[in-house]
Amino acid sequence: MTGERNVLWIMCDQLRFDYLGCTGHPHLETPNIDALAARGVRFERAYVQSPICGPSRMSFYTGRYVRSHGSSWNKVPLRVGEPTLGDHLAELGVRNVLVGKTHMKADLAGMARLGIDPASDLGVRIAQCGFEPFERDDGLHPDGPYDPDPPYDRWLRALGYQGDNPWEDWANSAEGPDGELLSGWLLEHADKPARVKAEHSETAYMTDRAMAFIEQAGADERPWCLHLSYIKPHWPYIAPAPYHALYDARHVLPVVRDEAERRDPHPVYARYLEERFSRAFARQGVRERVIPAYMGLIRQIDDELGRLFAFLKRRGLWERTLIVFTSDHGDYLGDHWLGEKELFHECSVRIPLIVVDPSPAADATRGSVSDRLVESIDLAPTFLEFFGGAAKPHVLEGRSLLPLLRDDGSAPARPFVVSEYDYAMRRARTDLGVPISDARLWMVFDGRWKYVHARGFRPLLFDLESDPDEFRDLGADPAFADQRARLHACLSDWALQGASRITLSDAEIARATDREVPAGILIGYWDEEEVAEARRLGSGVPL
Repeated sequence: MTGERNVLWIMCDQLRFDYLGCTGHPHLETPNIDALAARGVRFERAYVQSPICGPSRMSFYTGRYVRSHGSSWNKVPLRVGEPTLGDHLAELGVRNVLVGKTHMKADLAGMARLGIDPASDLGVRIAQCGFEPFERDDGLHPDGPYDPDPPYDRWLRALGYQGDNPWEDWANSAEGPDGELLSGWLLEHADKPARVKAEHSETAYMTDRAMAFIEQAGADERPWCLHLSYIKPHWPYIAPAPYHALYDARHVLPVVRDEAERRDPHPVYARYLEERFSRAFARQGVRERVIPAYMGLIRQIDDELGRLFAFLKRRGLWERTLIVFTSDHGDYLGDHWLGEKELFHECSVRIPLIVVDPSPAADATRGSVSDRLVESIDLAPTFLEFFGGAAKPHVLEGRSLLPLLRDDGSAPARPFVVSEYDYAMRRARTDLGVPISDARLWMVFDGRWKYVHARGFRPLLFDLESDPDEFRDLGADPAFADQRARLHACLSDWALQGASRITLSDAEIARATDREVPAGILIGYWDEEEVAEARRLGSGVPL
């Protein structure tokens, strides 16, 4: 049996905050996730540090803002030496294990410069973002940037799903009436079943692999943090039977968009309206074809979690494992005339977050919903504290959630949350003629007012109290100049507090203060009498 404490950290990819039963979806059944919320705390206002996979995940995995870790877009490597959750947990003897996706791009150039072999134990840990990769699969075929023939593909072939790329040809394709392949990448095929059986899909496979790790870990007394990172409901939007047919157009909620949004839009938003994925979701009938598949994929995740939770109970781990359920960002699904994610509307930047602390100290908050503003970077310090580690505020920029889970009154309210986005690799930059260094957006949200700073352009501003659907951009309205100035000052204050000094803690700085005299460094003293007086007054701190 494993150690006294473990963490199961479940992350879905591109799951909206409002597509769960417990968050109010009227048609989507997620009984296992709902039961998790009833046992823990559901954080109603949780926000990612960037609304796109790579940067968001690097913030989750480092506990640091994008401006601090520097991985600002997909495929921008996380630099060698950037401390990760795995590094912090290793100091406590805790295994940090991955099953599924990280979207980590290794800094191979930096590793070569330092003479680190990527195949060595150290090299693997650096290349895998601090994780022990029990099963790494980012689901990003057919280009296969990480592993052109991952274990999942080999497993499918062993089951008889033949081909060079079973992930694409079977798990993410349908079959036509004459046996022809119908690519799941194409939105028109979202209503068809994937060619694999449900028990052979990515979601079921990763659940199996998570249980395989836990089974193997039973012989190891070391505690573990297992990151089960599902690839779905991220595109391709195609689900295996019977999940492809559980929902239909009757279950698709009305689209959240208004013609006013397309009248004189902000220049950056205007360019995103022209992206192919946005134009696709603005077409008649696309949402009705895609969203039922998206919902089916979520329902399958819930079913698989039910299987996993039953396994944990049988193993005696249910009552001593901290469980987190979350997502790396949302999905527009046609809201605001957009597809994909990347901008800062609630459906993109806000995430579901459920945390179950098994400690008796958390009994008073079970089943509650917190409206405190929280950020994705809060999870890393939460895990560190749960395992008994000392706080590292000079490195980890988030705040532990344990005081909120245990309602001990020690957690000050966060005045605002921040998210960042680098659109340098999108056509919006070239269409607008923006220099690469200026293609940046920052969001500040204080619980009511959402302010977006766009370098080279006017800001955006939304009042979610009077306009919860975020239809009215007040960024150019002179009546709201004071709010814009206030939130810009919040952003400036945040920007001036970056955690760049990570090699010495505040405690070490305190111990190093005024130690020149004991060290024999006598700067500015006139004579021995002044030095003696300084020693008598104890102004020097012993080495």
